[in-house]
Amino acid sequence: RKRMTNYQYNINTSNVVGLTDDMENWKKHFGSTDMIIEAVFEDLDLKRKIVAQCEDVTPDHCIFATNTSAIPIADIAQGAKRPEQIIGMHYFSPVPSMPLLEVIPHEGTSDMAKAAALEVGTKQGKTCIEVKDVPGFYVNRCLGPFLVEVSALVRDGVQLEALDKAMKNFGMPVGPVTLADEVGIDVTHKVASFLSQADLGVRMTGGDVSLMENMIKKGWLGKKSGQGFYTYDGKKKTINGEVQAYVKEFAQRDLGLKEKDIQDRIVSRFVNEAAKCLEDEIISDPVVGDIGLVFGTGFAPFRGGPFRYLDTEGVDNYVGMMNDLADKYGPQFEPCQLLKDYASTGKKFHG
Repeated sequence: RKRMTNYQYNINTSNVVGLTDDMENWKKHFGSTDMIIEAVFEDLDLKRKIVAQCEDVTPDHCIFATNTSAIPIADIAQGAKRPEQIIGMHYFSPVPSMPLLEVIPHEGTSDMAKAAALEVGTKQGKTCIEVKDVPGFYVNRCLGPFLVEVSALVRDGVQLEALDKAMKNFGMPVGPVTLADEVGIDVTHKVASFLSQADLGVRMTGGDVSLMENMIKKGWLGKKSGQGFYTYDGKKKTINGEVQAYVKEFAQRDLGLKEKDIQDRIVSRFVNEAAKCLEDEIISDPVVGDIGLVFGTGFAPFRGGPFRYLDTEGVDNYVGMMNDLADKYGPQFEPCQLLKDYASTGKKFHG
């Protein structure tokens, strides 16, 4: 379980100095800093403010790494004194358990900053992948249509427990409803809403993320607040009557979907976006894509990741299934051009 001995714990904690911004000596400590990893909430103006504050007191070689789920790194670096020292380091929740780290340089990031971020991430025990600076980066960009489709399925009458069961039976460690609760309904909604507004076309449509927006208003923020889709009491989780009534009111129809239908609708949105990321060179190759979704989301590990899964299923078969879904439900299921090309040539992602 990667637990440390008491001796190692004492050594590590002795190196930690707790500081707040109302302590005058924080500037002295930051004056000799080699790297800062910032993890405030998702607000562009706040992140830029912290960049400016840190640049005023840190040495010129100090690297500023921002842990953001979706905000483009170039936007955070805009107006900075040393934009070449700014880079994204996106950790996944819960951080102690999730092994992936996305390292996101913007166009002006220096090679030294990239190397330092990868070295620090590796020392932290993370599996690092480098991804392009675009809205959602790689993993959350794939989660965007996945989450939108979950809301579409709820609207089509699928029960919350059935959604979780279907995806666990597919091979996911947790279902999408549990995942949203664990990440936080507010964070999940922020990412889904951000991507829906990021001019990514019909791929981010087809559902209704107001499902989560209204939950936030009610204070149902997920596991951290004790109430999300599930109600949490210690290790026990249940769906109470109020949530059931809310979900029933949200549903517009009941299509009586079978488990395979649920799996195909959710997974195809996930896999298609991964392929689109490869097409757009957000990731460098299928291996990086497989590592990212297995280690970042728990994508059915025994299936090897989205690209290995496509090879196993047959890209031509999968494209045919997606075309059927597009005819039935709408253009959000249309396969990306890369999938169409691989289907027509019989090419595989892994040789």
